[in-house]
Amino acid sequence: MRLIEGYGRMALLTINDREYIVEAGTLLSDAIGLHHTLELPCGGKGRCGKCRVTASGNLSPVSETERGHLSRRELEAGIRLACCTAVEGDCRVFLGGEAKSVICGGGEMPDFTLKPLFHTFGAAVDIGTTTLAARLYGHKGLLAQASGINPQNRYGADVISRIGGALAGKGVEMAQCIRKALKALLEELSGEAGISPEQIDALAITGNTAMLYLLTETDPDCLSHAPFEASRLFGELWRGVDLELPCPTAKVYLPRCVSAFVGADLVTALLASGLWRKEETSVLADIGTNGEMALYSGKRLYCCSTAAGPAFEGTGLSMGMAGKEGAIDRVAVQEGALCSHVIGGGKAAGVCGSGVVDAMSAFLELGLMDETGCLTKDPVFISERVSISQRDVRMVQLAKSAVCAGVQTLIENAGISMAEVDRLVIAGGFGSYLNLENAGKIGLIPPALARKASPIGNGALLGAAMVLLNQDFIELSSRLARQAETVDLAASSIFQERYLEGMLF
Repeated sequence: MRLIEGYGRMALLTINDREYIVEAGTLLSDAIGLHHTLELPCGGKGRCGKCRVTASGNLSPVSETERGHLSRRELEAGIRLACCTAVEGDCRVFLGGEAKSVICGGGEMPDFTLKPLFHTFGAAVDIGTTTLAARLYGHKGLLAQASGINPQNRYGADVISRIGGALAGKGVEMAQCIRKALKALLEELSGEAGISPEQIDALAITGNTAMLYLLTETDPDCLSHAPFEASRLFGELWRGVDLELPCPTAKVYLPRCVSAFVGADLVTALLASGLWRKEETSVLADIGTNGEMALYSGKRLYCCSTAAGPAFEGTGLSMGMAGKEGAIDRVAVQEGALCSHVIGGGKAAGVCGSGVVDAMSAFLELGLMDETGCLTKDPVFISERVSISQRDVRMVQLAKSAVCAGVQTLIENAGISMAEVDRLVIAGGFGSYLNLENAGKIGLIPPALARKASPIGNGALLGAAMVLLNQDFIELSSRLARQAETVDLAASSIFQERYLEGMLF
């Protein structure tokens, strides 16, 4: 824990009516993060202002950083930034909004013969940069599913921040963080199914390359600098005990990655998409914090990765949040005015990714924003209390341009035209709730492909489940990973051109 010099006392910290003993001088973000999910998109550096909590009692004075993010009314109401506030004595914290995230557990898998990796029970897990999702299976089929936020977000919202944290000496701490979260997820699944976690005898755990490095305490230095050549690509069997899972004797398969920034999650999403079965030219776009894409032509497989950022996954925006109760997930124009839908039907607390895409499209339709992304007023309210600022729009422009330019670059790199693409498959929980027409209108996906697009849900998780349910997919996934040709977007002039063009709406 980070401690502020000059303290040696212990204090009573009450979080949502549960009491904990902490050392005085501990930052609230560190103390809270040990027991609860707390999002720290900027890694606790005081830059984003997203770690708001309601706190009272013996706390450090309000800092200038906090004054820069919080209004006078918020400060008067006891709102503090957890990463900037230290415990000086007994105090109380209230964490609102710990509702379950509506993270898509998956869609429909293609038909295949069962040849399970497990004997009694098995679990498939997707470790996303922002979210976690898991499914529990028995011989009678799906028994339970669960999801949550990746608690490593307190070390940073993106892959680069996480790698930096590990290289700064927090690698073991970060591994323990994700292992603890997986333990809780597996216990939740087991409880729902009425079994003991120890009865799980096999798992398939997928994720991008960096997430698997952090899970296994593999040194990520090779992922932090040119030539970005991964020292380990996985396709390996581990034991549950090695990863501190509550099923110590279970065998754990970590699917093979393609390269340093094209991970096993894209490979398992490819499995779930079924593109490898078809004699057609198709594109798969897994839209998340770490956007990954693939183009499959039946003979060649091209892949790439682009840093889309967390704008579409609930963080990075001033009032962004995960797709859970209280989030605006739909925005439309009715009778010349904005109207919105809130998950759960209550008061809006923020806006999630699908709502942001809809809002951008609605702003264009109403003339509230021009093609450069300039708002006519800042901010624009999409409900009584939820707004989108000019800075938010800029974040969306960066994210949507990166995704669309990645898809366009793969297509042009393969020497084919947009018209020759038969299908665009959208993977990822965010894509499941996406209005594809609006996604095309704002340039998140190429407009010419909007009508050819279809979502498959959490493809990475579905593909991991396929590996779990039929061992033959282990070899197929490894073959796809070896076959894939990685397109280096950083060195691509096509990508640079399309990225700049894509900044416009």
